[in-house]
Amino acid sequence: MSRSLPLLALLLAWPGLALAETAAPFAHAVPAKKIFALLFLMIGPLKILGPFVMMTRGADAHFRRQLATRAILFSGAALAIAGLLGQRMLQNFNIPIQVLALTGGLVLFLVALQTVLEQFKRPDTPRGEAPPPSLALAFNPLAFPTIVTPYGIAAMIIFVCLTEGDPPAQLTIAGLVLLILTMNWLAMLYAHVILKYAGTALQVFAVVLGVTQVALGLMIILQSLSGLGVFTLRV
Repeated sequence: MSRSLPLLALLLAWPGLALAETAAPFAHAVPAKKIFALLFLMIGPLKILGPFVMMTRGADAHFRRQLATRAILFSGAALAIAGLLGQRMLQNFNIPIQVLALTGGLVLFLVALQTVLEQFKRPDTPRGEAPPPSLALAFNPLAFPTIVTPYGIAAMIIFVCLTEGDPPAQLTIAGLVLLILTMNWLAMLYAHVILKYAGTALQVFAVVLGVTQVALGLMIILQSLSGLGVFTLRV
């Protein structure tokens, strides 16, 4: 198991190298590398490790595998439904993509800012004993909202709408989502080992990732306002 950690760590860390290219995530031609980086930030595995370890404390490997598998199945179904329904809603209510991007950017900015500020809060004192692990946790809170975040849903809807009428591009997005969900599943299977040997490094990386998400959310907000004609964005 320990031999697989370097490969898994590389898979988890690689998308961070692509963040420098996310300056214009909602252009009409979005490279797959940018889509992967954005989706990794929004529905990727790094934010799952801590909650999953807490939920499965004292549980055996078989239960952890069941919980992780159910959560991934729920998450995949939710993202597929969100993409289809979101596309229909945009068509029926004539909601501009820039407005949806603005909404997703606001949610991403607020949630990421709260996450960064929570790093400086005192941890809450535990009250009573934690409830026993249950497979019901796979739906809530593991799949929702830990894996499938509100801003992740917004990004999924936007990407589906941008690639409307382009089946190859839609297949690319579907493949990227499946890849990230597979990474989430692997991260949950090895969550206890990862946190044991790389917990401190991941905490530092989580802070960096949180700051990056704050900046990304702010950039999406500014680009959306510029797309709506509020002002001209100069970067």
